[in-house]
Amino acid sequence: QPQSKPEKVRKREQLNRLHPTAAETIKMSGSHPRLHQSAATAPNALSSDKDAEMPATEKDLAEDAPWKKIQQNTFTRWCNEHLKCVNKRIGNLQTDLSDGLRLIGLLEVLSQKKMFRKYNQRPTFRQMQLENVSVALEFLDKENIKLVSIGGCDHD
Repeated sequence: QPQSKPEKVRKREQLNRLHPTAAETIKMSGSHPRLHQSAATAPNALSSDKDAEMPATEKDLAEDAPWKKIQQNTFTRWCNEHLKCVNKRIGNLQTDLSDGLRLIGLLEVLSQKKMFRKYNQRPTFRQMQLENVSVALEFLDKENIKLVSIGGCDHD
């Protein structure tokens, strides 16, 4: 009589059949496992025909991808928790950081330092807003915090 596999081994094999390892997922999809996983494991019952035709990675990179909204909400709450100290608040990350004031406030709270140079307290023009963002980015540079592909002139 053949000896049966221990329960733990059987369960692991069963789980591997249902959910492949990251290496197997990459081989199957040719993409990053996290990008492949959410579209494959959480199909949207209300998705349109267009969504059904869209490859998994495109769905995950779409503007309204659920993981993007979750990250955006989490980061917004984190920022607001720190901005309480300076009586500021972020409602929309895309628009509320554009004048540089909340970004400067957040950097000052987190670093417990003041900006190295003056900035516009009431930036009414686009140029003043960009200048404020540049002050914040310069501050990060002087604090030896490296940012890649981010600058005051980067835009849509």
